[in-house]
Amino acid sequence: MPSTRPKTQSGRQAGTKVRARARRKSGKVRYAVVGLGWIAQSAILPAFAHAKRNSQLVALVSDDARKAKVLAQKYGVDFTGGYEAFEEVLMDAGVEAVFLALPNHMHRAFTERAATLGIHVLCEKPMATSVADCEAMLAAVQAADVRLMIAYRLHFEPANLEAIEIARSRKLGDLRLFESVFSTPVTDADNIRLDSSRGGGTLWDLGVYCINAARGLFRAEPEEVQCRTVHGSNPRFADVEEMSSAWLRFSDDRVAQFTVSFGGADVSGYRLVGTKGDVRLSRAYEIKDKVVRELTIDGKTRKRTFPKRDQFAPEILHFSECVRTGREPGPSGLEGLADVRVVEALYAAARTNRSVELPPVAPVRRVVEPPPQQPPVGNTKVVRAKNPSP
Repeated sequence: MPSTRPKTQSGRQAGTKVRARARRKSGKVRYAVVGLGWIAQSAILPAFAHAKRNSQLVALVSDDARKAKVLAQKYGVDFTGGYEAFEEVLMDAGVEAVFLALPNHMHRAFTERAATLGIHVLCEKPMATSVADCEAMLAAVQAADVRLMIAYRLHFEPANLEAIEIARSRKLGDLRLFESVFSTPVTDADNIRLDSSRGGGTLWDLGVYCINAARGLFRAEPEEVQCRTVHGSNPRFADVEEMSSAWLRFSDDRVAQFTVSFGGADVSGYRLVGTKGDVRLSRAYEIKDKVVRELTIDGKTRKRTFPKRDQFAPEILHFSECVRTGREPGPSGLEGLADVRVVEALYAAARTNRSVELPPVAPVRRVVEPPPQQPPVGNTKVVRAKNPSP
């Protein structure tokens, strides 16, 4: 299908009229999901059933027509098309917001294309693969007066939210140390995570979780970073590193350190240490697992298990509310930019084998609101897509 990308104000106005008619009819924000890989099929598409209070899935955009057809039938979606027909599909379907589940290197282009039509953007993390791209995305949405949210699902996950509240309550005393290990085995040599040209690499894929957690718990931005990377002997890690170990210094000499790996067993957790105690989260970054929290203060430990939850529906519900009210979403584009800034610095430190100092910036304000809790999404059969970490 040929591209019909509108480049004039009249094209944007036409799309706005279509969306206005659709909104009057249903009252719900009308979404297109763009990119139908594993994360979209296993988590994002099913989440719309839990977000139906204010959100409706109406269109699918994919470079795989066969996949799009099967999924459109499964979810009752009438509008589909390829990447080249992105604008046409969105306008025909009366789309108001897109959920971008694309490879990392495609986030900027599709954010700018959506903004041109006056369409709001919920974008998977990392926001982009360079600070320059993030800044271009922010400029595009600002010029179009549309909302941009980065899909940090853990901003809506109860165990991680409670850890932030514990840190802020000073129950742990003065915060001193954050440490984390996040490892997921990537055994398929064709996996997109192993392709640097498409935004692959341990820091882009896994490290962003650790960075975001440390920034949120400390409520600060790092001032200096160090990093080492390891490729190992397996040929599948010829293009991107198998493992990265990072060290971040924050104000008041607080330190965060983490290791992320594509070669180790499935491990996911972090620990925050203060002068009076510590809090630990096991399975902290996972999508569909229980999360176990251990809080130790003055030598006494309390354990709590948080059940599995749908982590995607709350962020869709929140974004739709922001679209309707016009307020800025909690994990904004500035949150995404802050993490990409750190990832760039860590890769620079690894290349030069030197510390990299970051220019001072104001901490990004993080909104901590208890989200509506949704039941977990069940196992979903995926079409022509692989689990990235089998």
